[in-house]
Amino acid sequence: MKIPLLTQRQTSDQDLVSEITPDVSVVVPIYNEVESLPHLISAISQSLTESGLSYEIICVDDGSKDGSQELLRELTKTKQPYLRAILLRRNYGQTPAMAAGFNYALGKVVITMDGDLQNDPADIPLLVEKLNEGYDLVSGWRKNRQDAALKRLLPSKIANWLIARVTGVKLHDYGCSLKAYRAELVADLNLYGELHRFLPALAFIEGARITEMPVRHHKRQYGKSKYGLDRTFRVLMDLLTIFFLKKFLTRPMHVFGLFGLGCMGLGTIIGMYLTFVKFGLGQSIGNRPLLILAVLLLLAGVQLFSFGLLAELLMRTYHESQGRPIYRVREILDSARQA
Repeated sequence: MKIPLLTQRQTSDQDLVSEITPDVSVVVPIYNEVESLPHLISAISQSLTESGLSYEIICVDDGSKDGSQELLRELTKTKQPYLRAILLRRNYGQTPAMAAGFNYALGKVVITMDGDLQNDPADIPLLVEKLNEGYDLVSGWRKNRQDAALKRLLPSKIANWLIARVTGVKLHDYGCSLKAYRAELVADLNLYGELHRFLPALAFIEGARITEMPVRHHKRQYGKSKYGLDRTFRVLMDLLTIFFLKKFLTRPMHVFGLFGLGCMGLGTIIGMYLTFVKFGLGQSIGNRPLLILAVLLLLAGVQLFSFGLLAELLMRTYHESQGRPIYRVREILDSARQA
């Protein structure tokens, strides 16, 4: 059964584009998954063929050293016409690999998933169906997750709770790579650092309509996990970045200026008190810690206020140099054209 597509194209030029544009682009970051790759590609192909969707599979090799690159070269040369391989020069990390896949994806819908066979390709058509209900992003929820309880599940539950509280996007499973995006949303997402974990939060900043649905999760069959407890610190740092972007992306002066004025105000009050003590009461203030505190607060206030001004200028440069508006239009309704 063919799932309805997201966009209707009407002109002859657009019809030509539609013929070469796949319905779905499946982006799979790969790092040392040579044993899983043939099974994964076969399973994705079978699932999407049975659903009636046209598709492409984009495997982004993130500097693998186990023969994954050689296998991808072989597969793209022989029997996999729908397969595209992007071989990165070295191991950059999952976020850059995912960004590369986004940049080369041609489909109307972009699916992301891990390359370790723990995500089930049979869920892809279901994600697309859910997306067609009017959402911009559908996130997978590994409701029955097949991972170690202490090493993976417990830290994940804590991280999901914390991320939901900070970002305001209520999802059960931020760490699930199996997600479906509208292509126009992907075009608005600029990835850097290790922000792939926070794609729903970044999409929320762009005004996306987000939901989640339960998906299947399998135990790892080949290789070993690339994740460890050391990622906790990186997640916390990235979470602070997301919090700042969500609150103050277009108005950084509101945070720097607020703290700056607060410091200058407190420093001024302490300075006025010390002035009264010096000249009103005739007491010495040279050896008082309050004097040092007042000076530090005034200097910090001036610096924070200056940072706010510089950040405002940087944000203006960021938006104007890219021609990037500070708003997103979902649709335009014109009664004259509809009449």
